[in-house]
Amino acid sequence: MIKVTLKDGSVKEIEAGKRVYDFAKELSEGLARMATCATVNGKVVDLRFCLNEDCELTIHTFESDLDGKKAYWHTTSHIMAQAIKRINPEIKLAIGPSIDEGFYYDFDVEKHFSDEDKEKIEAEMKKIIKEDLPIEKFVLPRDEAIKLMKEKDEPYKVELIEDLPEGEEISFYKQGEFIDLCAGPHLMSTGKVKAIKILSTSGAYWRGSEKNKMLQRIYAISFPKKSQVDEYMQVLEDRAARDHRKIGKDLKLFMTHPLVGSGLPMYLPDGATIRRILERYIQDKELELGYSHVYTPSLATTNLYKISGHWDHYKDDMFPIMKMDNEELVLRPMNCPHHMLIYKSEMRSYRDLPIKIGELAHDFRYENSGAVCGLERVRQMCQNDAHLFVRPDQIKEEVGNVIKLIFEVYTKDFGFERDRFKFRLSLRDKNNKEKYIDNDEMWETAESQLREILKEENIDFYEAEGEAAFYGPKIDIQIKSALGHDVTIPTCQLDFALPERFELEYIGEDGEAHRPVVIHRAILGSSDRFISFLLEETKGNLPFWVCPKQVKILPIADRHIDYANEVKKFLQKQKLRVEVDSRQEKIGYKIREAQLSKIPYMLIVGDKEVENKQVGVRSRTDGDIGAMNLEEFLAKINK
Repeated sequence: MIKVTLKDGSVKEIEAGKRVYDFAKELSEGLARMATCATVNGKVVDLRFCLNEDCELTIHTFESDLDGKKAYWHTTSHIMAQAIKRINPEIKLAIGPSIDEGFYYDFDVEKHFSDEDKEKIEAEMKKIIKEDLPIEKFVLPRDEAIKLMKEKDEPYKVELIEDLPEGEEISFYKQGEFIDLCAGPHLMSTGKVKAIKILSTSGAYWRGSEKNKMLQRIYAISFPKKSQVDEYMQVLEDRAARDHRKIGKDLKLFMTHPLVGSGLPMYLPDGATIRRILERYIQDKELELGYSHVYTPSLATTNLYKISGHWDHYKDDMFPIMKMDNEELVLRPMNCPHHMLIYKSEMRSYRDLPIKIGELAHDFRYENSGAVCGLERVRQMCQNDAHLFVRPDQIKEEVGNVIKLIFEVYTKDFGFERDRFKFRLSLRDKNNKEKYIDNDEMWETAESQLREILKEENIDFYEAEGEAAFYGPKIDIQIKSALGHDVTIPTCQLDFALPERFELEYIGEDGEAHRPVVIHRAILGSSDRFISFLLEETKGNLPFWVCPKQVKILPIADRHIDYANEVKKFLQKQKLRVEVDSRQEKIGYKIREAQLSKIPYMLIVGDKEVENKQVGVRSRTDGDIGAMNLEEFLAKINK
């Protein structure tokens, strides 16, 4: 007999060798019916996994968590691949993983998948589900695995097997005539999947490299109930309406052009106004907290980045070298090396610290053309960057101050609820140390300090290996976006490495030279990404203080234009951003246009308003509010 400890802490004694599925059935027929996979001693496994020793067991369902969903979606990806192979056996299989929402599969096929193709694939998938094919796992030695995939003429699978480390288990899953290389986990049979929907297609380079062949990718989703598919399609419809690229185009905020280049958006007047407001806002916040702002060049020699370590760890993400006057220059990917030199430009005392250097700076990163997306992912970005040079005894206080500033900005000024935040402590990957600056002691010190600070601030957090910067660990604050994604915007990073590489010093109270510690932090992140996030969050209905046009005055007839301009001048003196719509259009049309332009307030002026020195007030959210004088209107918007 073995002891199985369940998630609720209860312990069950069972016979060794029992499958997870059979054990789940003993616990509850309903649980076995809904179960998709399980976690045994921290490892996610199939329900067909045999329990042979004392263990901790969690049984997952589609509804319980992401692990439960991913097993469901991964199984469906195999059903889709099987359907496509039935329709066209010549198609070659690449990879088909589950993702945070649904799954995709990449195929080597000569032509793009059409709408007609997608209908055929869905129909065949439904047949396979109806067949309720048992899904079986088997393991092969490397040579036999390669032989099997060569016999099936699946070159991408052969390549994947050949690249697996020695000693790695090579497993396959079989359902009917279909066999696929896969680590699992999977459902017990194809019939466990109930509702499916193919969502979209796109091109995708094999293994994400432009050097490799372009494959065809199909995205899809599945659910235990058809109603969930319908609900999800409604969600997608809402997301499409929130897409910042659509909103940006509709509101004339930014544009792109192939003559300028991929990932290089141009801000139009209203978009530039939004960006200017946000950048001034965060700079004013920083000035109140003792930051000093600088301007540094967008270019630097390669030597600067060789000293900082970016050249060894980041050069593949940088733009190519420009050779001029015996210098090798590159566009900078970040600002920290420049700020190190500013700190080093004069002798510092322990009394001077902390020194807080901030900059709104343009950085350049050579993003894959397939990855760039509107303002969210660009090749030139404006970073709300700052570096705090602190004594070791100031680390805790200053990291705490950064966290307080983040909460002030996002919860107080932008109104985000605290429960939308997730704190991630991003650590180095200890099994892949070549990606990071080589100093075990530094890493252990920095990681433990950030961990301790989060605990003392009573902040719930999770840890993620492999997500650290190459020079140090960081706290990434993730916010659940309106599109359902975890978006990382603010960050706080602890760095012992760059001060060492640049030989930074301050004179301590003992008269000796000491190394400062650097805190890298970004509050708004890049202006570009933050704007994209804010547009999607609000559907373009920006907070009043951020709107590029806060008030639009709508004269009913030409004879009312002079009064409209008087109102405009008065409001502009109150620092409001105001525009008069003097077009010879009907007032209903003007109102609809202003509403579509997301203008917070419309002021309608006609004969009555001119006579009484009033305005008819209409709100973006509340509709017609009524007539009032300008002082009353100002009092209303300043509440």
